[in-house]
Amino acid sequence: MGLVSETPAPGKRKAGFVPLAARRRSRDMRRAMSEPEVKLWARLKRLRERGFHFRRQAPFRGYYLDFVCFSRRLVVEVDGGQHTEDAQAAHDALRDRVLQSQGFRVVRFWASQVHREIDDVMDAIVLALEAAAPPVSRSARFTLPTRGRER
Repeated sequence: MGLVSETPAPGKRKAGFVPLAARRRSRDMRRAMSEPEVKLWARLKRLRERGFHFRRQAPFRGYYLDFVCFSRRLVVEVDGGQHTEDAQAAHDALRDRVLQSQGFRVVRFWASQVHREIDDVMDAIVLALEAAAPPVSRSARFTLPTRGRER
């Protein structure tokens, strides 16, 4: 088996390429999730039965998203007390604008809210998922019009 380069040449990177350092940091963050994040993750995993697939601590454009459903372009963030500080609040606002410019909707919940009102939090997440446009299937994206006939 040959060696695999972890960082392809700039012109050779595939869409969705994530550098090794970001993958390692993401893995470390998943191992060190807060109690409210663990509680929410246990619930979000159950949504797979309904067709909603979430990833946790996913790297995206230099940010680490607490939870993201890429197919519905929904980001779920769990904020602790540090998010009330002016500098962190400004950073969060900038981050939300960047994500919105990429077509994502960001919903935020306080860690205490996740801890005490998990059912209400999940209801809000499901509503946001259902309000998002469903993903376009690959086959629908690449279907060519029928020549000479209208259907």
